[in-house]
Amino acid sequence: MEPTVLLILTLLTSFLLLLVRGHTKACGQLPPGPRPLPLLGNLLQMDRRGLLNSFMQLREKYGDVFTVHLGPRPVVMLCGTKAIREALVDQAEAFSGRGTVAVVEPILQGYGMIFANGERWKALRRFSVATMKDLGMGKRSVEERIKEEARCLVEELQKFQGAPMDPTFLFQSISANIICSTVFGERFDYKDRQFLHLLDLIYQTFSLYSSFSSQVFELFSGFLKYFPGAHKQIFKNMQEVLYYIGQSVEKHRATLDPSNPRDFIDTYLLRMEKEKSNPHTEFHHQNLMISVVSLFFAGTETTSTTLRYGFLLMLKYPHVAEKVQKEVDQVTGSHRLPTLDDRTKMPYTEAVINEIQRFSDLAPIGVPHKVTKDTLFRGYLLPKNTEVYPILSSALHDPQYFEQPDTFNPDHFLDANGALMKNEAFMPFSVGKRICLGEGIARNELFLFFTTILQNFSVSSPVAPEDIDISPKEIGFGKVPPTYQICFLAR
Repeated sequence: MEPTVLLILTLLTSFLLLLVRGHTKACGQLPPGPRPLPLLGNLLQMDRRGLLNSFMQLREKYGDVFTVHLGPRPVVMLCGTKAIREALVDQAEAFSGRGTVAVVEPILQGYGMIFANGERWKALRRFSVATMKDLGMGKRSVEERIKEEARCLVEELQKFQGAPMDPTFLFQSISANIICSTVFGERFDYKDRQFLHLLDLIYQTFSLYSSFSSQVFELFSGFLKYFPGAHKQIFKNMQEVLYYIGQSVEKHRATLDPSNPRDFIDTYLLRMEKEKSNPHTEFHHQNLMISVVSLFFAGTETTSTTLRYGFLLMLKYPHVAEKVQKEVDQVTGSHRLPTLDDRTKMPYTEAVINEIQRFSDLAPIGVPHKVTKDTLFRGYLLPKNTEVYPILSSALHDPQYFEQPDTFNPDHFLDANGALMKNEAFMPFSVGKRICLGEGIARNELFLFFTTILQNFSVSSPVAPEDIDISPKEIGFGKVPPTYQICFLAR
C-alpha cells in the first residue's frame, strides 16, 4: 500500500510543479513568441526579406510585446508607440542598458558612448554632452559652422550647372564636416582624397551593416565569424577609420595647448591627463578611439542619408518642394541664408523635414537595449540583461498616430490651421535615456541644409516623378536609400 501512496504523491507533486512552472512562465517570465528550436532558435519563422519583415509578421500573431530567439538567445520585441514609450520612457532606468550588434561588436567591444553600459556609459555621456555643448557655445557656434558649410555646398553645386549628379558624397561631406569641425577641429575640402576615402568606407560600412547577410550573422555570429562575409569587411573598414583617428589623436597630443582646447579630442586628452592616477577611470585611450569613431560614423551617416532620402522624395513629389520654396522665399527672400530663428516661421518646411525622417525610417529596428535589472513589464518578468529591440519603425508607421503611415504626407505633422503639430510616435532618434546624443545638431543641420539648397536651387530628375523608385536598397539595422541622379538648377 505504502509504495502506491508514495507513487501517487510523487506524481501529484510533479503535476503541481509543472502547473506552477507553466503558470509562472505564462505570467512572470518572458513574453510569448514562437517556439524555438535548439541552437537554431526561430530561424524557421524568419522571413527571407529580413528581420524587420519577420518581426512585423510575428507581431500580428503575438501582439506588441513578444519574444524571438535569434539563434540561441531570446530577445524581447517592443512594437508600437505605446509599448516603446512604456519601456524606454516610463521605465527609463531599467531599459537603459545597451545590447550588442554582432557585426560591429569585435570593433566596439562595449567601449565608446553608444555601445557602453553602466558607469562607463554614464561617465562618457555626461562628458560628451557637456563638451559638445561647450564647443557649440564657443566663438563660432554650431549654427555658424552649418551656415558656412551650406555656403560652400551652394558654391559646389553651382559648378555642376544643372547637370545630373549622384548627391551621395556631397551630402556625406557636408554632414561629416560639421562633426569633424567639432571632433577634429577642422573641415575638409570636398576634393580631399583621404577625406573622400574615409567617407566611402563609412558609406560601405553602413550599407553592409544594413545588409541581409549582417542580419543572418546576428543569428549565428558564434559560428559564422569563422567564415568570410560582411562582418569581415566591416571589421577591415572600421580598422582603417580607426587608424586615421589614431593618427589624428597623436597630432592632437603633439600640439595640445591645455589653456585652449580646440575640439572634442583636445578636451578628452586633458580629461585623460587629469584622471591618469585613477586606476578605474573611463577616460583612457580605448574609450577615446571608440567614442570618436562612433561620433564620426553616426554624425556623418544619419544626416547625409536623411538628406539623400529627402531629396529623392522631393523629386518624387515636386509639389512639396515647390511649397517649401515658397515658404522659404516668404521668410528669408533671396538676399540672406536661412537661420535657425526662421524655423518657427516655417511650419510647412519643418513638417516636411519631420515627414522625411519618419518616412526614411533610418534605424527601423532601433539600436538594441537590455534591461539593467530584473524588470516587470506588462505582466512579464524580464531577467536582468535580457536584450530588447525597440522597433522604431513600428512607431514611425503607427496607424494610431499617422493617418496614412505608408504614404509620404507632410500633413501628418500639421494641424487644421497649418501649424506644426507634435506627435508622440515621432521618434527617429529613439526616446528615453539612450536617445541619440546628436539629435539637436542633426535637426539643425537638416533644417539649414535643406532650406539653403531649396532657396538656391530647384531640383529635377532625368526620370519622370511617377517612375522614381523610392524603395530602399537595403533594410536591416539601418535603411539605405537607392542611388539616384538629381539636377540642381540655379533659381
